[in-house]
Amino acid sequence: MKLHANIIGQGEPLLILHGFLGMGDNWKTLGKQFAEEGYQVHLIDQRNHGRSPHSEEFSYAILAKDIKNYCREHNLNKVVLMGHSMGGKTAMKTAVSYPELIKDLVVVDIAPRYYEPHHQTILEGLTMLADAKLTSRQDADKKLAEFIDDWGVRQFLLKNLFRKDNVLKLRVNLPVLKSKIENVGAALEEGELFEGSALFINGGNSNYVRSNDRDLIRKYFPSSQLVTIKDAGHWIHAEKPEVFYQAVLRYLNR
Repeated sequence: MKLHANIIGQGEPLLILHGFLGMGDNWKTLGKQFAEEGYQVHLIDQRNHGRSPHSEEFSYAILAKDIKNYCREHNLNKVVLMGHSMGGKTAMKTAVSYPELIKDLVVVDIAPRYYEPHHQTILEGLTMLADAKLTSRQDADKKLAEFIDDWGVRQFLLKNLFRKDNVLKLRVNLPVLKSKIENVGAALEEGELFEGSALFINGGNSNYVRSNDRDLIRKYFPSSQLVTIKDAGHWIHAEKPEVFYQAVLRYLNR
C-alpha cells in the first residue's frame, strides 16, 4: 500500500502522523516551521484516512508496517517519527517493531496502554453526513452540530469532506474504522521495548496521559523524557502551537 504524503522542505527526515479521523494536512502549519529548521517533513495520511488507500485491515501492527514500507519506498533511514493520539500509537508500534528506522521518537498526548472506545458520538455524526448526500459545507456543519457541540471539533472533522459529482463525501473509510474501533485503543504488547531516544508530550488539561502512565511509558521506552504543557488539552499542537514547537525543537536540538 502506497501512503499519500505531502513532503515539505529538504534535510533530515521528519515523519508526522495524524490522529484518528485526521489527515497529514492538519499539521501543515507546523510542518512548514519544521521545514524551515532544516527538516524534510513528511505529512503522512495513514491508511483509511485522507488521500491514502482504503483497506479492510486496520491494526497498529499493519499501520507500523505501512511506515516501514514508506521509509523503504522513499529511501529514508534514521528518521524522526512524531505522532499525535492514534498517530502516536502508530509511532510507538513502529519504534518497538523497527527500532533501526528511528533516530528520535516524539509521542503526543497518548500512552502505551489500552483506551476504551470513546468516539461513538463522532462516528454517529459522520455516518449521518455520509448518508445525507449534502452539497453544502454549511448544511454539513448544521447536521454535525446535532451530535457535536464543539465548533473546533466540527471544523476538524469537516476537513474530511470532498466534493464528488456535486455531493459531499468523506475521505475516511468510515465502515472499516467503525468495525475496527476496538483496535484504535490497543495497547503495546507485553515485552515490547524501544531503547532509543523518545519524547512524550502531554497536555496539562488532557486526561489521555495520567500521572500513573509515566511508569508504564518508561517500561516500554526506558530512555524517554516526559514534558507537560500547561493549559493545553489533547490537541496540544493546535492549542499551544508555539510552546509545542519549541518543546519539540529543544528535544531535537539537544
